[in-house]
Amino acid sequence: MRVRLPAGNAWATVRDHLVARLAAGAEVIDTMLAEGRIVDVTGRPVSRDTAYAPGMFVWFHRELPDEERVPFPIDVVYRDEHVVVADKPHFLATTPRGSHVAETALARLRRQLGIPALGAAHRLDRLTAGLVLFIVRPEERGAYQSLFRDRRVAKEYEAVAPYDPTLPLPRTVRSRIVKERGILAAQEVEGETNAISRIELLEHRHGRARYRLTPRTGQTHQLRVHMSALGVPILGDPLYPVVTDPVPTGDFRRPLQLLARGLEFTDPVTGCEHRFVSPRVLRAWSSYEEWAG
Repeated sequence: MRVRLPAGNAWATVRDHLVARLAAGAEVIDTMLAEGRIVDVTGRPVSRDTAYAPGMFVWFHRELPDEERVPFPIDVVYRDEHVVVADKPHFLATTPRGSHVAETALARLRRQLGIPALGAAHRLDRLTAGLVLFIVRPEERGAYQSLFRDRRVAKEYEAVAPYDPTLPLPRTVRSRIVKERGILAAQEVEGETNAISRIELLEHRHGRARYRLTPRTGQTHQLRVHMSALGVPILGDPLYPVVTDPVPTGDFRRPLQLLARGLEFTDPVTGCEHRFVSPRVLRAWSSYEEWAG
């Protein structure tokens, strides 16, 4: 594959441009660079630090792994010249990672919208559906990512889980959560609080309930851990309260009943006040019989 570097100075290195442009993700690009599989016009390997030069050509050959297609669309709920807000389905990874490369929200949107430099401001778990913010211009990426880093985005989630009439709600859950590399599930441990979630009961029927979850911090699996710790684990969760056998590839019948319902923030570039709401309805709430078996 031949790639011509476009005009502009938005990237310091060739590596930075390829990460922004291609759906492979930073880990794949870095591996290709380290193995000398990306070369310039002379056939010389491009290094991680090779400076970006508009008009430069680079060549590489990359074989993508076979991926199971996620048979659900990703919907664009808002788009302007700075951002795209998309409503991601369950089972679709946000950005390329591990075995998920082409079947990711970022890769699909780059193809669907014709924006090769589109980037993600944050990520949702592959199993979680809902709203994700993407950035159109690479030079503005830092401004939007800082919204999430500095906790200047109001995020609201919805979940379906068992109903416990003895559980006092609403309540704010505070704990310390750690997630170790190579271990699937995060753990609550003793120590200084780093995870805070507001849990509210919206309605209940047939022994299950719909909850509003408002995270005030962003630890990995935070809402899933906190709901499980309260004794009402989110339906369809393969990790909490116990890690279960992996779901077979291509089995999309029981999605995690967790939805990123709302995003609200002040645009750091335009100053506009934004509030977005996903119209999705969690399946376990809309179709009780389907989840009763």
